[in-house]
Amino acid sequence: MPSLGIQELLVIFVILLVIFGGSKLPLLGRGMGEGIRNFKRGLRSDDASELEEKQP
Repeated sequence: MPSLGIQELLVIFVILLVIFGGSKLPLLGRGMGEGIRNFKRGLRSDDASELEEKQP
């Protein structure tokens, strides 16, 4: 899987800027960050519950 370079990231950023506008980008980034944090918390809580179930 090829990695993204600086040029590709700039093109993606410009496309997002055109689609969503400058005022919506911070809200979009904040929402994505919160989603990732919640996903990680969910994974950690699932691991903790599995460990509790395995212990006698």
